Amino acid sequence: MGIRQQAITSAFRVLNGTGFSKMLAPFTQGCGAVFMLHHVREARPDAFQPNRHLEITPEFLRIAVERIRANGYEIIALDEAIDLLKSGYGDQRYAVLTFDDGYRDNLEIAYPVLKELQAPFTVFVATGLIDRSTELWWIALERIIAENDEVFFTGDTDGVPCRSVAEKEACFNRLADYLTLELDELDQRKVIRALAEKYGLDLWALADELLMDWDEVRRLASDPLVTIGAHTHDHFALARLEASAARDDILKGLTRMEAELGRRPKHFAYPYGKSYAISLRDAAILREIGFASAVTTLPGVLQSVNARDPMMLPRVSLNGCYQDAAVVDQYLTGAPFALYRAARWAASGFGVRSGFSRFFPSTR
Repeated sequence: MGIRQQAITSAFRVLNGTGFSKMLAPFTQGCGAVFMLHHVREARPDAFQPNRHLEITPEFLRIAVERIRANGYEIIALDEAIDLLKSGYGDQRYAVLTFDDGYRDNLEIAYPVLKELQAPFTVFVATGLIDRSTELWWIALERIIAENDEVFFTGDTDGVPCRSVAEKEACFNRLADYLTLELDELDQRKVIRALAEKYGLDLWALADELLMDWDEVRRLASDPLVTIGAHTHDHFALARLEASAARDDILKGLTRMEAELGRRPKHFAYPYGKSYAISLRDAAILREIGFASAVTTLPGVLQSVNARDPMMLPRVSLNGCYQDAAVVDQYLTGAPFALYRAARWAASGFGVRSGFSRFFPSTR
């Protein structure tokens, strides 16, 4: 467990043990919560799992649903949640379950659990991933580093060592930062394709292993319990694109979904979670296109203020590093997010300096 994870685990333990979050709840819990998930599958034994935060077990999914309901929340469809948020009606608290990208385990593992529990959910589909034309670069990078003791990257005369777990994690973080901060989106994909070719990783086979195909998406979409949402076509960080390119990627995803599913989605999820990946410009594009809502990965519960701009809704990550019923209870109080925002404000010089914290992981 890394230092950051230890700190967060300790913070949750303190909040739970002191009851402080329950004291804050009347002021912080808001009216609802949109939960964010990616993979649901059995725990893997691998020591090196840089994408561990994207995976929860089916057992924890069941626990999370039970805890959400035990806290007095009704799990509802995203359509209904947006209507309630806009109306501001009553004291009913509600939760929405959302899955990003379009992984096959959403159908094969999560769906049977949620069907049994009669819990509605939304799957945001990146159509390029389903078409196999877009790369799962974050998983490809994990696989390449896991299977090699040294990785030669663009411009490196010496390879990046990755023999121990610590070295592999450092290598992943270094290369992921390079791909997401130093390269543009198109060059990022060129580099990952070159790396995959160099180290013998079949990107198409990786997609076939992990992602649904269109027939499987249609199977999910046929159940009224399931909402299919949009997630762009190429899974680019929209804010890093020119406005016209961002709009084109959104519309391409809509066109593909309409062609394959026979209907146009009303709800959208931004790819990635860092501040560089989303912007008010992109929210305006989504609003102009006609989406009813768009969810970010910025942490938080739904407050009445979110009704003013449903194109930038926060979400609560069911993070694979913290699979504990007590953590779900803490999330629903809203206190961890309020305290996080207060700490970020203090760290920025009480508003003198601005900028997003890098404390929370990207949801790649």
